[in-house]
Amino acid sequence: MTFELVTIPTETDNYTFLLHTEGKTALVDAPPSVDPIMDALLQRGWGLDEIWITHHDWDHIDGVDIMRERFGARVRGNRADAHRLPTLDVSHDDGDSFDFGSFAVTVMDVSGHTVGHVAYFVPQANVAFTADSLMALGCGKTPEERFSMMYHSIMRLAALPPETLICSGHEYTLRNGEFAMTIEPDNPDLIARIAQAKTDLAAGKMTVPTTLALEHATNPYLRVGLQSVKDALNMSEASDEAVFAEMRRRRNSF
Repeated sequence: MTFELVTIPTETDNYTFLLHTEGKTALVDAPPSVDPIMDALLQRGWGLDEIWITHHDWDHIDGVDIMRERFGARVRGNRADAHRLPTLDVSHDDGDSFDFGSFAVTVMDVSGHTVGHVAYFVPQANVAFTADSLMALGCGKTPEERFSMMYHSIMRLAALPPETLICSGHEYTLRNGEFAMTIEPDNPDLIARIAQAKTDLAAGKMTVPTTLALEHATNPYLRVGLQSVKDALNMSEASDEAVFAEMRRRRNSF
């Protein structure tokens, strides 16, 4: 089985993704500026069979109906969030699985950035589309009343296999890295990652996707259980969830 993954920059800092296997193509999220997506499909001679929506923010859904009308694509999304999404052809609940070609896809509720945000995990391809939940060197912006919700979502994603590619929704890596350095300024993996990100971006390359293994080594939200991280926040005796909440609180005002 072959599985092609194409990362497409759109808007100012958004990423969307094309998956192609066995003559079928899916799009994960559709921002309003669809020309880069159209160009990527045209260059490869692909149609568009499905659109998988992660959450209701305008920069992830405002191009859905344009792409649906152009290609006749079937649209999937979270049943619980359907009232805020473009019309769904297939509604999913947390834990649902569906087939895309020969690949099984699992729908995971990862609420926090928004309530009803989902991720799509394709275990046979070692890839997870996490949008604005788990992100490169960070996690999505989260209102304070949802800190606990986001913590449990991030821990759920953190339990995926370490080789999993994390396809997040924005180019926030350097800014997230600046914040991560306030927590672990002496982390050699973090220092090296930020240097590489600067080099890549200067060369016109993308920092997304990343791997879950790299996130475990550098992303502060996945490292809240480390004593060194708790000590750095003066929270030596605190629970992992409390440390996460304090970290996200600091990031919100960073």
